[in-house]
Amino acid sequence: MPKLDTERAAHLVARLSTKERIRLLSGATMWSTETVGDVPSVSLSNGPNGLGKQASDADHVGGGDLIPATCFPSASVLASTWDEPLLERVGAALGREARAEGVGVLLGPGLNIKRHPGGGRVFEYFSEDPVVSGRVAAALVRGVQSEGVGTSVKHFAGNNQETDRMRLDSVIDERTLREIYLRGFEIVVRESAPWTVMTSYNRLNGEHTGESEWLITRILREEWGFEGLVMSDWMAVHDRVQGLRAGLDLEMPGGPGVWDDRIAAAVDDGSLAADSIEASAQRVASLALRARAEAESRPRTYDREAHHALARETAAAGTVLLTNDGMLPLHPRASLAVIGAAAEHPRFQGVGSAAVNPWRVDTLLDALRDRANTTYSPAYDPRTSEVSDTGLAEARDAAAAADQVVLVLGVPGGAEAEGVDRSEVTMPESFTILVREIVRANPRTAVVLANGAPLEITWADEPAALVEAYLGGQASGSALADVLLGDVEPGGRLAESFPIRTADLPAARNFPTSGGSRTQTQYREGLHVGYRFHDTFGVAPRFPFGHGLGYTTFAWGVPVVTVTGTDVIVEIDITNTGHRLGSEVVQLYVHDPESSVHRPDQTLEAFAKVHLAPGHTRSVRLALDERAFAIWDVASSRWLVEGGRYEVRIGASSRDIRASAHIEIESADRVTAVPGPIGPVADDHEFERALGRPIPAAAGILPFTVDSTIDDLRATWFGRRLHSMVSRMLERQLPAGDDSMSAMMRAVISGMPLRAMVVASGGKLTLDTLDRVIRVLNALSR
Repeated sequence: MPKLDTERAAHLVARLSTKERIRLLSGATMWSTETVGDVPSVSLSNGPNGLGKQASDADHVGGGDLIPATCFPSASVLASTWDEPLLERVGAALGREARAEGVGVLLGPGLNIKRHPGGGRVFEYFSEDPVVSGRVAAALVRGVQSEGVGTSVKHFAGNNQETDRMRLDSVIDERTLREIYLRGFEIVVRESAPWTVMTSYNRLNGEHTGESEWLITRILREEWGFEGLVMSDWMAVHDRVQGLRAGLDLEMPGGPGVWDDRIAAAVDDGSLAADSIEASAQRVASLALRARAEAESRPRTYDREAHHALARETAAAGTVLLTNDGMLPLHPRASLAVIGAAAEHPRFQGVGSAAVNPWRVDTLLDALRDRANTTYSPAYDPRTSEVSDTGLAEARDAAAAADQVVLVLGVPGGAEAEGVDRSEVTMPESFTILVREIVRANPRTAVVLANGAPLEITWADEPAALVEAYLGGQASGSALADVLLGDVEPGGRLAESFPIRTADLPAARNFPTSGGSRTQTQYREGLHVGYRFHDTFGVAPRFPFGHGLGYTTFAWGVPVVTVTGTDVIVEIDITNTGHRLGSEVVQLYVHDPESSVHRPDQTLEAFAKVHLAPGHTRSVRLALDERAFAIWDVASSRWLVEGGRYEVRIGASSRDIRASAHIEIESADRVTAVPGPIGPVADDHEFERALGRPIPAAAGILPFTVDSTIDDLRATWFGRRLHSMVSRMLERQLPAGDDSMSAMMRAVISGMPLRAMVVASGGKLTLDTLDRVIRVLNALSR
């Protein structure tokens, strides 16, 4: 933060009493910080892919009324663009809209790793790879903050599932944590200096992340140099006093001083240093002063139509053409049958706190009707995916009568939502039947997928073309028409692998869909996430990481590699050899053939997207530094580079390597030799060796604690009575008329810890009262 903010904040905080300083450390309302003395309030809002500002101040997960805003494509689409300049423009647009509505900090982006495709919030995250996640997030952060609005990079860290997310213990060995789950956060902190970082709900190796001095102070602040504010996720605080010791500055949301008395008591008895209070209060004040200064110095206007056009451009740039036998782009004068209710009722955004109230929504059906000879058959119910016999017959007839077909399959929103992990990573069976019937009626069928996360697609090779549109935002319909008709190319490349069978993934052995503990997840797959697993163990994906087709062709030259110590420059000429404007993503992977420790077969370490006119050539320059070759050496707690022979691989996907070169890296580091795992999933001995300690036992449901969830109450007879009472009370607060949102919120409520009810009660329940209730629950369960 600017020095002026820090000095002014210190001056203002010095004039406050201890009680006033403590008041600064939790929000005033659900979406704002406190005004104390001359320290102003800051307005916060959801915003990973559009401003999710709520008209009322009562709801967290998107169930309340939202003001109209531009709904940009979801994170899956943004990452699939691999286009950092474009994403900076998207970030700037988000910043302008936030500023126009008086918002000082956007809560996003989220860059947790896509450990398993069944994660309910996968649509809200970028990639299975930390370099892609970090660089994409960094671009968005730079864009938002260029407009004088802060960001809150989330969820720090180890938050990779929704089931029991608010009390789950993620057990991750330190090397995996450093190389996979923290690296993206490190990239964005070092490259873009976000104003704030948000801790996650879960525990990490036994500690709540908002209470981990190791995570917040030692790594984030001291090692990475983060100077901003650290806030909690909403209702995530377990022990506020310990959080302050660790460096958690701001508890959100607000409430009637839930923790204030306990914080004051800890300061009085010396168990909490007054300096901790002062430091956190200064950071809250610095954030508030910065947000106010930026708001007062900039206009509060933006061009709404220009933002819609940018959303349309971005959706096309992130649309991935998975297969194409030459059918696409569509023939402009041939008759076209559009089949699928999602063409008329689009699935364009996720369910949960990433939801936006779009001021406009383009449909694919309208966009194609305006420009082609089009007939339409809905075929299925957009809410349930059910295909009736009549609907199927009408769709078959429409397909058979047309020269070409576009079949749009939209996965129902309730199947992919915050708070709920997916038990099935497949299309509804009704869609499989529909695809095969339509392709049989007309082989010239292109299938378009509107979904948030990878799916098992058993029929992927049957249509003439397969397009992954993901959740493309409010302009997705027009963007898809642009791509299908060939006005623009499908610019996307997958930032995640699509497995043939999700059950084959090593993370599947320790994921909610496979059963196991409700209080702990063991990351026994270690480094073997996504393409690292597929490439290391020779398990073919359905579609590989980095894959995507276009409407033109490219020639790749011979790479020129320059090595200086541990710095490497790779230059390669890319030529558009086709007849259309197009783009290519040049991906640089590093392979270590003779490491002293187990390493994945290859890791992505650099990339660049290049746009070329027909016949044009551009030299792409990719730079690697020592971190591209380093591993986290647990024994010395350092990043070390083992000198010797490496291979750099340049490709269009992890499975489409176009050129490679062997290089010698000079380094005097001595890496501690560690035996590697026999397979992709560590056994007990291997996992204990990686952890450096015995595998921790998972906590049981009983006895009850403040971390016990509302659903846990059903474990005893008295708890069941309390559960029924609480459920009835909360049920009355669910939104009417939105089945997917209501289902998501029921899941969120079911997994809410008892401690969160204190904040949610608005002062009707205190921490002391909750402690007494838990004692009674445990006494009656004996």
